[in-house]
Amino acid sequence: MYCLLLKTQLKPGSLDDFMDAMRINAAASVRDEPGCLVFDVLQDRSDPDLVWLYEVYTDEAAFEAHMLTPHFLASRPLVNPLILRQEAIEANALALNATR
Repeated sequence: MYCLLLKTQLKPGSLDDFMDAMRINAAASVRDEPGCLVFDVLQDRSDPDLVWLYEVYTDEAAFEAHMLTPHFLASRPLVNPLILRQEAIEANALALNATR
């Protein structure tokens, strides 16, 4: 499985606007994309403007398909202006222990 962890530093005070768009994208991803298994949005406890996206896909092709979906494409113009910088970690899942 293909995993993506995105460290996303937001502009100060933009969390609410970011989450308005990201809640829609994350929910639609796991609901509508068979290849998207997990799409979690986490707020760092040490910095309220630091958000982590944790995404798990069946494979890299499923992630590439995700980037072509209407909900992903609609979120880009809303969230991109709010992001100061973003770092990505790509990984292969060795053990997933989700109970949901």
